[in-house]
Formats: sequence, C-alpha cells, structure tokens
Amino acid sequence: MAPIIQLSELTKRYGEVVGIQDLTLDVQQGEVFGLLGPNGAGKTTTIRILLDFIRPTSGSATVFGLDPRTDGVAVRRRIGYLPGDFITYNYMTGAEVAQYFTHLRGLPPAKMEQLCERFNLDPSRKIKDLSKGNRQKVGLVQAFMNDPDLIILDEPTSGLDPLLQHEFQELVHEEKKHGKTIFLSSHVMTEVESTCDRVCIIRDGRLVTLESVSELTDLHISMVKIEFERPLDRDIFSDIEGVSVSEATDTAFAMTVSANAMDAVIKTAGKYTVKKFESGNATLEDVFLEFYSDH
Repeated sequence: MAPIIQLSELTKRYGEVVGIQDLTLDVQQGEVFGLLGPNGAGKTTTIRILLDFIRPTSGSATVFGLDPRTDGVAVRRRIGYLPGDFITYNYMTGAEVAQYFTHLRGLPPAKMEQLCERFNLDPSRKIKDLSKGNRQKVGLVQAFMNDPDLIILDEPTSGLDPLLQHEFQELVHEEKKHGKTIFLSSHVMTEVESTCDRVCIIRDGRLVTLESVSELTDLHISMVKIEFERPLDRDIFSDIEGVSVSEATDTAFAMTVSANAMDAVIKTAGKYTVKKFESGNATLEDVFLEFYSDH
C-alpha cells in the first residue's frame, strides 16, 4: 500500500535560513506518526508544505499519492488540521466555526456533538469569551469532526488540563483503530510516547533518527544507577563516550548510557566493589534530550 505521506529530500530555505534540509520519510495508513524537535527545528515548516501553505525549495512531498501543489483542494478535503497557533474569528461561536469549516470541506460534521460533549465544550459561546484551553478544544473539534482520513496536529494539547490531555490520547487511539492516519507534532513527550507508533526527530531542519518508539527507548540509551562500597572520584565515567552523568555523590552515580557505551561502564564499575547496580529503559524524553545534547 502506498504511503499516506511521502517526503523525498524535501528542502525549504528562507533566504539564508534553512527551514528543513533533505528531509525524507513516509507515513503509512493507520499509523500515528510523531514529529519531534524544539522550536525552530522545522516541524511547522514540514506541515505547512504538506498543506501547500508554503512551497518547498527542492525535493518532493505527496499526500494520498497527490502533489499538494497541484491537487491542494483534493488533498485538504481529506485532512483535519489543527495549527500550533489556532486562531479563528472572535465574533463567531464555536458552532459557527464548525459550520464554517464544514462548508469549506464539503463534508458533514459527523462527530461534532460527540466531540463537544467529550471535551466539555459549550459551542454556543463566542470565541472571544473563551479561555485558551477552550479555544484549543474548538480547534480539536473542527480537526476531527468531519471524519477525515488524515489528521495533522501541531501541538494539539497546548492549554489543555491533564484530564483533557488524557481524553485526547484516548481519542487518538480510537481513531487509529478506525484506520485513520495521524501526523502529530508535540513537545509533550509522554503524549508522543503513549500515542505514536514511530517518531522522527529533527534537528536544525535535518532528520536525526526515524524509528519506532519502542526501538528508541529500548535500544538507544538506558538509565543506570550504581552505588559503590567506598568513595570514588566523581569523574570516573566522564571519559566514556555515550555516558552522561546526571547525579553523582562520593559513592553513587546516576547516568544515561548509550547502547555502545554500556560495556565500558560495566568494565569501569567492575574495577571497584559494587553494592548496587540498577538499569532500566529510558523514556522518550531521555532519548530526545540525548539527541539534542551538545555531544
């Protein structure tokens, strides 16, 4: 089956500034795909190219096998989209905003009432009278309400309280079960870890890694804690590439250890009497920070 989204050596430059550089990836039908990176890494640039809000400098992007530059209307009709800075008409009510987007897409709002109830949103209130969290709910409702084949979400839970963040995650799992494809950009690592099948980490517009969440957390780094019988030099692990010590006392060390550095850590620790050794899988946030550390 052809990918729902396919990028090949996609590049976008803003004069001398690089938005994204030679980005190549694909997103399969029914997949929840996470795009990770700090502000300025190129996440929003990528999304805007997919929607034909901006044009690439070079390379190609297809959605549903179509080129957004020549088939933009056909592509966007099948997409639900929530931008990272959702702004809409202040004088409209939530219901009027939903009706407006329904007319644009030419599709019935099959899930509108259900979503409003689910997110505890009163659609009769005007946008200007809503808090940031409630405006975000309006954005989520309009993104999902027309039962789109592809949902593109840029920081979808910004402003939502923890209970509604959890409700959003449940919604994503349900949409996935119905065969929907979700392309998600988020800074909330626990959200990405609990919803996404694969993640792409980008840095300075370039792809750093593209793997499943389980592969990233299981294979790349581990969280290690070692307690020794007697005091030692706190720099004993500092020369091992792939090791980052987060806490150190005279007798105990807590560190992140990359897969290829574990043997060196164990051999170094084995030179002394070890009272306690703990090792566990890293979280996605640990992995993300490791990829963005200076080394």
